[in-house]
Amino acid sequence: MPRPPHHSTSIVGMIATTLGILTASVPALAQDAPRHGGTLTYAVIGDPPTIDCHAATSFASMHYLSPHYSLLIVIDPKDTSKVAPDVAESWTASDDKLTYTFKLRRGITFHDGTPLTAADVKASFDRIRTPPSGVVSIRQSVYARIKEIETPDAQTVIFRLSVASPAFLATLASPFNCIYSAARLAQDPAYPTKEVMGSGPFVFGERVRGSHWTGKRFDNYFLKPRPYLDGFRAVNTAGPSLASALQSGQVMAEFRTLAPAVRDQLQTALGDGIQFYTKPYDFLVVVAFNTEKPPFSDARIRRALSLAIDRHGAAKALSRVSSLTFVGATQRPESPWAASETELAAYPGFSTDIAASRAEAKRLLREAGHESLSLKLVNRNIADPYTSAGIYLVDQWRQIGVTVEHAQVDVGSLTNAMRSGAFDAIIDFLGENVDDPSIALARNTSADISSYNPSRFIDRTIDGLFSRIDTSFDPAERRKQLRAFEQRFLTEAYQVPFLWLNRTVGMSSKVRGFEMTPTHFINQDLGGLWLLP
Repeated sequence: MPRPPHHSTSIVGMIATTLGILTASVPALAQDAPRHGGTLTYAVIGDPPTIDCHAATSFASMHYLSPHYSLLIVIDPKDTSKVAPDVAESWTASDDKLTYTFKLRRGITFHDGTPLTAADVKASFDRIRTPPSGVVSIRQSVYARIKEIETPDAQTVIFRLSVASPAFLATLASPFNCIYSAARLAQDPAYPTKEVMGSGPFVFGERVRGSHWTGKRFDNYFLKPRPYLDGFRAVNTAGPSLASALQSGQVMAEFRTLAPAVRDQLQTALGDGIQFYTKPYDFLVVVAFNTEKPPFSDARIRRALSLAIDRHGAAKALSRVSSLTFVGATQRPESPWAASETELAAYPGFSTDIAASRAEAKRLLREAGHESLSLKLVNRNIADPYTSAGIYLVDQWRQIGVTVEHAQVDVGSLTNAMRSGAFDAIIDFLGENVDDPSIALARNTSADISSYNPSRFIDRTIDGLFSRIDTSFDPAERRKQLRAFEQRFLTEAYQVPFLWLNRTVGMSSKVRGFEMTPTHFINQDLGGLWLLP
């Protein structure tokens, strides 16, 4: 049966972060019944670097694409530790967790009127796990455990695995696993890079590069009575214009996050006309070093650069001006998998004694023969959190004698630099859909295993630790192996955490049906949103 309509849940009053800083204030909202009609206009910072979900990593793709596509199953926005139905209405797993059988809803159609069946699900996941020549699949390695996908009839899909994983269902529910038309893929495996045609709540309207993207209500959407909106208009809004666009009413929402100064400005200007939601973000800003390029192939250089960063001081300073808020390792600070303060302090770069850490950093640089190191740091040209992070890191490295060129580029250029290896260090992010170490760390295995590894390292110790995390169904054992993984990963410093973010979403008080989650990737199909008149 269809998922029930999601009612608006707002944060009332004053909410403080762990740092004691005010993070949200919203008026009490009446729980009105959803109504149909209206067009939602919202902001997205930047053009999409790709329009193929299977190749995407950025919100700058998915905040445009998600309304047009369906998934097999989804992460439940009300409880992100669970999955919920979408194209599949039910599923079962064998006792050994090596076979999963999904029953699909009947009567689902693509926007071109053709039926969506098990063949389309199989073709989409086959494209992800074994992409044809010329097709980019960022998560190919994540699905290597799928041995076979069977479709005994039009409404049944069976996944047979070679190795069981406690995170398999959550992996299938990734918002990047858009279901494409098997018939169109057979004609052209690259069609999703050229046109947008799915079975989601909204049909593609138009795209004007650098300006906007539109969608209109799909009347035959299978989750009735959704969608409630007549359509949407996503406006490409960057930099200071975002605050102006929200304040003037040019846009009604921005689903990523707002810096504290922007939040305060909007609250003062709009009062009860705007609502805010806040939650510790499943979004970690990291620095990835190019381990194929000397001297960053030397772990001493990478570790020195990590040791030089005062993360605790950064949290205090940057949380006042940006979304950068929490100190943590590879797991979201609010997650049950996160390292304790004692465990964290034992990792290189996380001591509160920054003077001692920097002394060790300088010693490592001398030992490696690079006391006067210079590097180019490639970064996204997005103010919050990337510019703030980049400026802070340049200053931190200056204090151990390192000279840095800070190159800020658009998301597409950064992605190209990452894929080609044309960088010394790059500011990237770790942000997935659920709090599970199998999903959070999958990209951080060796480059010949991971289909997303910007640092390009090969480390079989890391691979072995990840395998034990990914195949154990014992939480205590997974946690033990996770701590060992983090110790190794942060000592080798292939990619080093900077800070975790706090997510603050601001939107017009006319927008209802929003469910706040720790990530901006899930629940972005807009199907449950509706507008007050």
